[in-house]
Amino acid sequence: MPALKKRQAHTQTGPKPKKVQLEKPAIAEKQRSRPVTAPVSVAAASGESDDEFDDLEGDNDEFMDMDNVGDEPMDEDTSDTAPTKPIQPKDPNASRESHKVQKALHEQRRAAKPHSSLLNDAKRVWSLARQKNIPTAERQKHIQDLMNVIRGMVKEIVFKHDASRIVQTVVKYGRQKERDEVAQELDGKYKELAQNKYSKFLVTKLIRLCPAHRASILTEFQGNVLRLLLHREATSVLADTFELYANAYERTLLLRDFYGKETVLFTTSGGSDEEKEKVKKGLRGVLEGTDVERRRRVLNALKENLFTIFNNPDKGAVTHAVVHRALWEYLSALNDVPDETEREKLRREMFETCQEVLAEMVHTKDGSRVVREFLADGTAKDRKQILKVLKPHIERMCLDDDAQMVLFTALDVIDDTKLASKSLIAEMTGPAKNLLVSPQGRRALFYLLVPRTRRHFTPVQITLLAETDEVRSRTSKKEPEAREEEVRKYASEALLSWLEQNTEDIIKEPGGSLVAAEIMLFADGDKTSASRSLLRAISTSYPSIVPSSPHPIDLPHTSRLYKTLLQGGHFNHTSKTVDLAPNWDANLFAKELVKIVGKDVVVGMCTLGEGNGAFVVAEMCEALIRDGEKSEEVRKEVKGWFGDDVREAVEGGQAKGRKVLLEKIASL
Repeated sequence: MPALKKRQAHTQTGPKPKKVQLEKPAIAEKQRSRPVTAPVSVAAASGESDDEFDDLEGDNDEFMDMDNVGDEPMDEDTSDTAPTKPIQPKDPNASRESHKVQKALHEQRRAAKPHSSLLNDAKRVWSLARQKNIPTAERQKHIQDLMNVIRGMVKEIVFKHDASRIVQTVVKYGRQKERDEVAQELDGKYKELAQNKYSKFLVTKLIRLCPAHRASILTEFQGNVLRLLLHREATSVLADTFELYANAYERTLLLRDFYGKETVLFTTSGGSDEEKEKVKKGLRGVLEGTDVERRRRVLNALKENLFTIFNNPDKGAVTHAVVHRALWEYLSALNDVPDETEREKLRREMFETCQEVLAEMVHTKDGSRVVREFLADGTAKDRKQILKVLKPHIERMCLDDDAQMVLFTALDVIDDTKLASKSLIAEMTGPAKNLLVSPQGRRALFYLLVPRTRRHFTPVQITLLAETDEVRSRTSKKEPEAREEEVRKYASEALLSWLEQNTEDIIKEPGGSLVAAEIMLFADGDKTSASRSLLRAISTSYPSIVPSSPHPIDLPHTSRLYKTLLQGGHFNHTSKTVDLAPNWDANLFAKELVKIVGKDVVVGMCTLGEGNGAFVVAEMCEALIRDGEKSEEVRKEVKGWFGDDVREAVEGGQAKGRKVLLEKIASL
């Protein structure tokens, strides 16, 4: 018998090769907040990234020699003047020779350019260093080689479109040592670099990745900040720096130019810790301890510089957070002007200058606060004008954390609720389907019904909204409670109609169940149709025969919705009781449930499948018990559904809440 061959053991094949450790994919960079006025497609795709030029071409593409584009004359169209010649067959050898000549000429032109050999060497190494799927150690080796090629020459080559990409790669993938070395070499050139179409991305990268050099880079911008904000290329560099990367002290370096030349020349912006702390206060720190005349000069300079920005809205600077911060500082400083007439005059001048571009500001924290201040402090005519400007963008504002605060303040301060219903409330309830899918959108719907409730608004948000209450007490005539009631009344009809027509889609979503609960509990008006629509949604056979489409009661958020409606309000965890909603009849809803859903489904919720309806049916029984003699017949009917056999099935089942359910059935 031949010897059997043994299967080779795993250990005899040698150790498994080590898995190559590739670099982890880069985390998506923070993006600047987008204006609500920007078209949706632009808002989604127009974020200028400093990686844009890293991905324009494939890994094996060659650089285009941009300086040679257009050197060759184009053939003129002579079809109308010259007779048509017979087409001669092309000589392939002639064409090949022509290409050789053109290539040679191209190489001569390239070699004649400054630093051509340096750039050729750099491009060769750069093509290796920029590969995406290579190990970290290998990439670092290529980065070191690349740095050795360009060291000492960064300032000379960085303005070229291709060389700028090479330096960006060093900054992006290099260690901090290489980044700091590049930043050091470019000292004194940052203002010029920020205005260049290609090198502006490098400046943004260095500001982000070299915090030790950030203050010195921003210092080079001083004296030219306003000019750079209005510059087509440089404006994005300053906007990204202020909003995404700078700390409190570094932001004030950009803001200082708004305060006028006197402030830039005669105020120290660094040195001791005490001076830095004063600088961090911004305009308030500049005005501390100054006399009335200098205070007036600084505020006047700030006003004129803001006017310059607002009078050039096409430049895009009006959407930047740095401008909004300067404007908010100006409005805050006006509160300290002793003469009330002068104070109101200055505020009025600023409002009339920027009223047409207020929609461009609402997407930032300071811009939102500015518009809210104008709403709270303005006249009825001013508020009407602001609503007119904001109306085309209300849906987008509802979906933005800062912009929606403007809408909430408008609802808080506008006395003419009829105007608000047409210009504001209708624009918020109309796109309810789109608002439902995000927390911000749902918050906008909640504010129409239950403003500033702790269930849906954080303490920070409530505190921010309360900032305008003191001004509102002076400029608005209606009591807040009366205004809230009118807003709720105008919003209720549209929201109830929307819920009735889209019940099944709404209650399937966790956020939709929250909105449906608030509409049913707190909206004004007749809720009969909406209630019946909600009950028809759960009247289908239980459990669902389609695994991919569970019965609504099997969804935790949906069963919680019906439980909340049957108990008559939200459970208060502090008092351990239910806060009953004044506009909701839970007992009537329970009787409608018995009538529409019926015996088979109600019993099935407790005995079949997972029995997820036990708590809902228990709350239904509790509501019927609370109704006393009015529901006596219905109670008897429901008790008849749960005979001995059904109760035994409930008791022997695994349904959560079966004990509570059996207690409620016994009490019927």
